[in-house]
Amino acid sequence: MPDQTLALAPTEAFAFEPQDRKARLAPGSVLGALLSLIVVGAAIYQARDLDLATIVALVPASPAFWGLFAISYLIGPASDWFIFHRLWGVGAGAFGALVRKLIYNELLVAYLGEVYFYGWARRNLKFVTAPFGAIKDVAVLSAIAGNATTLVLLAVAFPFARLLPLHDHASAIGLSLAFVIGSSLAIMLLRRSLLSLERKELVMVFAVHLLRILATTILSASLWHLVLPDVELGWWVMLVTIRLLISRLPFVPNKDVVFAGITVLALGGEVEMSALMALMAGLTLAAHALVGLSFVLADLLSRGKRR
Repeated sequence: MPDQTLALAPTEAFAFEPQDRKARLAPGSVLGALLSLIVVGAAIYQARDLDLATIVALVPASPAFWGLFAISYLIGPASDWFIFHRLWGVGAGAFGALVRKLIYNELLVAYLGEVYFYGWARRNLKFVTAPFGAIKDVAVLSAIAGNATTLVLLAVAFPFARLLPLHDHASAIGLSLAFVIGSSLAIMLLRRSLLSLERKELVMVFAVHLLRILATTILSASLWHLVLPDVELGWWVMLVTIRLLISRLPFVPNKDVVFAGITVLALGGEVEMSALMALMAGLTLAAHALVGLSFVLADLLSRGKRR
């Protein structure tokens, strides 16, 4: 029986109080500010090994690059907002919470963002029961979509494998593939007990995740091409596949920095391409830090107004 997690009152605006507990001052804003400060610190700490001089030399001045970078950064929260708007009818106020969800997952611990968003939903939306089922289904379907896309890209990239010296990493790649395939098969076999949304909702969520992954993959390759337009397509196919494969690894914070480190090892003498991956990792870290700091300031200002 599908889990009906949400019932919206027909005559009220969004941002309701939960039904199953008394109204009280929640520590959510304090926790949000604390997590945002941790995010800023984590971004600074993880940037310590980046070669800033090489990165700065590659920073492009093209407005097209910065426009695509902004779109690629926000496309994840935007797709999540579309999903929860369809499921729950969330308004614009949910977008900031979904950006925080992205940052917490990327810089701190995987799925911490889902925990944060669950708490945000409990505080700000009107539910008959807990919203856990829908948030869990969205996360599970995201993993399935990511795994499926990774396998397809691996098949596409296989002819270009000769470009990279991956022979020493064959066992690690094999274990990663086993994890990707095994986790997806396990989820599909247990889908009746794991998933609680209606079938049409599951199809919608899965389709949005596939479109998001396709869009971010194309945007990543486009950003790389804008910086190094003379590099042949095969390199981008291989690198975007490796990036997607790394994104499937659980409990690995800041996968962009991990990806940059792996490409430096794999590419060896391809100095410009290695520096480009470090550039993208550095820009993503800087974006996380700036957005996290803006959330800290917003939380402090909102707390000051309530006093």
